[in-house]
Amino acid sequence: MAVGVFPAAKNCTGRKRQRLKSLGLSFLFLRAESVSGKCYVVTFAPQHNRTLADLVPAEIIPIIDTWTKLYSAHISPSSPLAKAASATTLPPSSHDADPTRPQAQYRYMQIFENKGAAMGCSNPHPHGQIWTTTSLPEEPALELEQFQTYHREQGGCHMLHDYAKLESDVRERIVAENETFIAVCPWWATWPFEVLVIPRQHKRALTDFSPAEKQQMAEILSEVTRRYDNLFETQFPYSMGLHQAPLEGSEYEIECSYFHIHFYPPLLRSATVRKFLVGYEMMAEPQRDITPEQAAERLRRCGGPLYRENVDQGR
Repeated sequence: MAVGVFPAAKNCTGRKRQRLKSLGLSFLFLRAESVSGKCYVVTFAPQHNRTLADLVPAEIIPIIDTWTKLYSAHISPSSPLAKAASATTLPPSSHDADPTRPQAQYRYMQIFENKGAAMGCSNPHPHGQIWTTTSLPEEPALELEQFQTYHREQGGCHMLHDYAKLESDVRERIVAENETFIAVCPWWATWPFEVLVIPRQHKRALTDFSPAEKQQMAEILSEVTRRYDNLFETQFPYSMGLHQAPLEGSEYEIECSYFHIHFYPPLLRSATVRKFLVGYEMMAEPQRDITPEQAAERLRRCGGPLYRENVDQGR
């Protein structure tokens, strides 16, 4: 936020500078704006012990459908996405008189899951959260800015489409893949076993996926989370989040958006040894403890049945 303020103060005319000084330093440094929103909690299964890794793809599809319905219900009527969104009876579309409905259109919906106490999860029942706000948060905003820059400079190409093609060709950092998606340990990963899930073709948001493609999304989520748990034979903690087109935005913003899923897990060498972003990594830049190629190879070897299934069968 401060970065956006300083250039304006630096480049202003003498008269404007005097006016700003009369307002005090607080005006230069301390800026705030109100944001309203709505939050949802989506439980993954009735059982308290079944995480995404425990669910088969057919059981993950209802979760994806719920995400899609909630996203569709909050899309701005003026968005190009509105034509692709299916009709829904979920709020706010079905409750025009809802007192919690914001005065302004929601701008962004962040769908995410914090798994495990290591990631701050206080409720042991497997669940995800959805935060919907009238502002565009920093991380999605920075990504969208870079997507638009790449689109302009590369003749209308999409950054993640090209990156998915690169990873498909090189095949050094692939964790799992199917016809629709590729899951990789990205070249720029900060966390040891960080994973990025990318559709092979341009998809702006959840509303762009067909039922068959949602089936493959469920399969790739199952593959990634199961391999995580198998790696150290533990309930592997992570923060997972979907990034997609804003609920409201210009036609160009929506066109340049590219759906993808981030997995940020903290574990490093075992179920009890985690990575800490401290010291040089906090003050200068992150460092790799293992290469993304090594991480991907280890996760590839962790396919097959969930380790807990073998333990349960042996009892």
